[in-house]
Amino acid sequence: MNPSSQSSSPTVVADAARPEAGPGVRQHPTPAAPLGPGVAQLLRGWGRTAPSFGRLVRPEDAQALTELLATRPSDGPQGGQPAGGLIARGLGRSYGDAAQSGGGIVVDTAGFDSIGPVDPETGIVEVGSGVSLDELIARSLPLGWFVSVSPGTRWVTVGGAIAADVHGKNHHRDGGFCSHVTSLTLATPTGTRVVGPDTDAELFWATAGGMGLTGVITGATLRLTGVETSWMVVDTERFAVLDDLMAVMDASDASYRYSVAWVDFSPGHRGFGRAVLTRGDHATAGALGPARRERAVEVPHAPRLRVPVLAPRWLVNPATVRAFNEVIFRRSPRRRPGALQPLASFFHPLDVVADWNLLYGAPGFVQYQFVVGAAQAEAVHRTAAMLQAARVSCSLAVLKRFGPGDPGPLSFPMEGWTLALDFPAGQERLPALLDQLDQLVASVGGRVYLAKDARLSPELLAVMYPAVGKLADVRRRVDPDGLLGSDLTRRLGLSGAPRE
Repeated sequence: MNPSSQSSSPTVVADAARPEAGPGVRQHPTPAAPLGPGVAQLLRGWGRTAPSFGRLVRPEDAQALTELLATRPSDGPQGGQPAGGLIARGLGRSYGDAAQSGGGIVVDTAGFDSIGPVDPETGIVEVGSGVSLDELIARSLPLGWFVSVSPGTRWVTVGGAIAADVHGKNHHRDGGFCSHVTSLTLATPTGTRVVGPDTDAELFWATAGGMGLTGVITGATLRLTGVETSWMVVDTERFAVLDDLMAVMDASDASYRYSVAWVDFSPGHRGFGRAVLTRGDHATAGALGPARRERAVEVPHAPRLRVPVLAPRWLVNPATVRAFNEVIFRRSPRRRPGALQPLASFFHPLDVVADWNLLYGAPGFVQYQFVVGAAQAEAVHRTAAMLQAARVSCSLAVLKRFGPGDPGPLSFPMEGWTLALDFPAGQERLPALLDQLDQLVASVGGRVYLAKDARLSPELLAVMYPAVGKLADVRRRVDPDGLLGSDLTRRLGLSGAPRE
């Protein structure tokens, strides 16, 4: 990356100007007018359940970021280390409290927005950490390249994707996002370094999934995947029961590059456990008919719809969830092989609606995602039984297979099954259910995804992430004074700041 060498002061941006804004345009919003250094903004994760006030600062270049990271406790209260720590933030798509720091500094990475040329032979590209996957796809897709790993939304930054080591529908074949990062530039309190799997691998893998605790990523070199079109060839199949779905996934997912299953976990519904399995691969130009061949490569559109305000809290309830799931199941074909589907519809179906999280109203929602080993498939069935018994409304459930995980101490994926569950917040029985799920997952050697978390207890962290001590060793090297920290890391006892 080649950020400007001219020093400039960080800009403090207005309340959630970028993180809370909908992704209606690809360009970053114009920076707000500078505010006083003591002004704090209310920041939330995508689930909107754990807001906190922090000083949101947007460094204009690498020099300004370096100066920000040079703060020390001995500098005094006016310019010294913030009580809440310092953490980076991209587009605010972490569901919980990973990208906010109450009483501290939150670094908005929008200024690191460069996209270099894509190597036509290898698909290698240098990208700023503040670049969204949407922007990268818009630039690379017309050149015949696509991101090697995409989560369920394009509205995440490259830096956020690395910090959470995001995964996609192809993890069982292609691994996580950081498996396709050849190097990254990391600004730490002890200096800026370029690291990779072969250059300071310890620091690189501690950063991959490290939730921002090793420094602020300013850029990365990525390896993209070659594609001929922006279309997918998709096989769809419906299942009446969860057992049949998992048996088919276990037997034949390896034959597909991408695989994901929607599961109906509506409480008290006769269709509980039914599912729709969607699997596919990138379509070649030869697979398209004449009409589609004329528009073989189309950049995904910005959202066509927007939720303008918080919905009333009663909108997402057991009755509306059951009705929604009924529509999904009935509209899905019993079995349809080889259908052509636009890339955006396959990878990012929810991106058609900007700010869809507002549909959950003021209470927000919790996404609980866990992974268990391949031999622990019974944990998925036990989860289903617990959901049915608790009669807690689950608005969305997604099941996938993971391949071997990355070696990062806090990287989430491991070979096995991963289940993501969306729950409207504020349900009386939800906290007890989630505590029970934590115990189940930990008892079988699984873990929850920290990028989605806002409630895990510190006692279970080391059980779920037994290599977490390696992260502490790296942090002592790059952040000896414990400057870096977020609400999540303080809650879990990970950051240098005292746990509240």
